[in-house]
Amino acid sequence: MSRKSLAWIALVVGFTAFLAWTTLSGQKAECEVCVEYNGKRNCASASHQSEDEAARSAQTTACGPITSGMNDVIACDATPPVSRQCSLR
Repeated sequence: MSRKSLAWIALVVGFTAFLAWTTLSGQKAECEVCVEYNGKRNCASASHQSEDEAARSAQTTACGPITSGMNDVIACDATPPVSRQCSLR
């Protein structure tokens, strides 16, 4: 391989590592939330800057597969979760 090719590969790997680090470094809290809606139950996890934002994002993600239509999504998001476990990084 030529030096130019190796330099490009190193640049791409370095840029990818930088993007991953900047994306993950802002994620300070991680939550796993389980919801039950219309007799169906699902769990999901998410990370965010704050515990509340992580829990809200996890609940929205958990509601997705067990709802159909925007009305169900809104109602499921408003339902208190069955369980919520959060941790700070």
